[in-house]
Amino acid sequence: MSTADIDTRTDSATGGPTLFGHPRGLATLFFTEMWERFTYYGIQSILILFMVAASGRGGLAFSDRNASAIVGLYFGGTYLLSLLGGWIADRLVGGQLAVLGGGILITIGNALLAAGSRRAFFLGLVFNVLGVGLLKPNVSATVGELYPEGGSRRDAGFSIFYMGINLGSLLGPLLVPIVARDVGWHAGFALPAVGMLFGVVQFLATRRYLGESGRAPAVTQRRSWLALGGFGALIVVLVAVTLGGWVRFDPVALSAGISWVVAVLMALYLLYMALFAGLSGVERRRVFAMLVLFGASTVFWMGYMQMFASFNLFAQQYTDRYLFGWKMPAGDMQIIDPVFVIALAPVFAALWVRLGRRGRDLSSPAKFAWGLLLLGAGFWVMYVAALRVLHGQQVSPLWLTATYFLDACGELCLSPVGLSSTTKLAPRRFAGQTMGLWFLTLALGSILAGLLSSDFNAAHPSTLPALFLKLFWWGVIGGVLLLLATPAVKRLMSGVQ
Repeated sequence: MSTADIDTRTDSATGGPTLFGHPRGLATLFFTEMWERFTYYGIQSILILFMVAASGRGGLAFSDRNASAIVGLYFGGTYLLSLLGGWIADRLVGGQLAVLGGGILITIGNALLAAGSRRAFFLGLVFNVLGVGLLKPNVSATVGELYPEGGSRRDAGFSIFYMGINLGSLLGPLLVPIVARDVGWHAGFALPAVGMLFGVVQFLATRRYLGESGRAPAVTQRRSWLALGGFGALIVVLVAVTLGGWVRFDPVALSAGISWVVAVLMALYLLYMALFAGLSGVERRRVFAMLVLFGASTVFWMGYMQMFASFNLFAQQYTDRYLFGWKMPAGDMQIIDPVFVIALAPVFAALWVRLGRRGRDLSSPAKFAWGLLLLGAGFWVMYVAALRVLHGQQVSPLWLTATYFLDACGELCLSPVGLSSTTKLAPRRFAGQTMGLWFLTLALGSILAGLLSSDFNAAHPSTLPALFLKLFWWGVIGGVLLLLATPAVKRLMSGVQ
């Protein structure tokens, strides 16, 4: 196919050109998400290490326990605010403006992280939480709107989009830890600020290719602006009170409380949609199917997010990171997972399409179940590695590599499939909010991951095997139960694959 053929074909959804059979707007969203993930995962690769580093080395000198809980709260908060971000897009500004506003907030937040003072650092985390919450659900929902026909082409589009996610998650942890180690912590935080600025600029330059996808809100309500203003005022008060030192909190206790609130919120919101939102019978059954899938997703992310907490500390304390005489920064171990995901994403995308053409594609709940089983297998590997650590030796990086390979396969069975399934199962007028609920599973999983990781003390390796064995059983039992429930969940999905 020539370049002229690519540029002159018209996509039915956007009215604009296509690129290799997909809407040209997919590239706009691909690169926006790539730079957002560059900043997000770049920060993740050094955040806990910065907080536990001694003050004499420029760190915050937090305990492993508190640092793990704060990391869980931060990561969970970014996804928790996705529900609000979806609501803002659905009710007030539309997906495109939500994505743009989120990118601007993230750029400001990263600049604050690099500013140098402790108060600016925590204020930067708040800006990042708000920005990711606004951008993340709406960029994914807009991808879904590029493919109104649904089907395997949408799944393939999401798999391509997911490659953008993992390209950013590869480059961020690759570069940011090196800059942080060689130049300083604050330079490490400045690099993601530059990356997100690139993402905002390219979105503005190519936004026209999105056409009407995500341009207008589904419903416009004046009282929604009042509710948003009240929420904004509450955030300002809470931030001022906390940064002013008037209130002190225990991060672990706060994480435990918020995890219960998030779990109840997610369940109640789905039940509200199913029972009181005036949905049709088919839509109502699909909401109940989402309730099961979202529960499985929460368990998966509870284990997967250990990559940025206990796995990061494990890499720093107990892993031999010398490669040909060069000692790899601990944060650079996180590039292994996105390398596997980028390499395997086209394989999984082609597999789903091929199975779909033959009428043998696995259902979404079955794919979710295999994702959980693969996650459990990864934690069995870490359990064995932790037993070796108890004998007083550092372990080869191949242990983490094997775990990341299994996690990547599990992620590709669950995460892009979950994104696609959510856009298919969601009632049309709740599209953005439902995508926000999907990211709420990542919020809850991240907070629970931080809570579990807070049991890990780098000074006491005896805490490792119990943590990894616990997560092994969560993955295996969850996967088996979901496989057994797959026929019932498929019926609830009412024809959605």
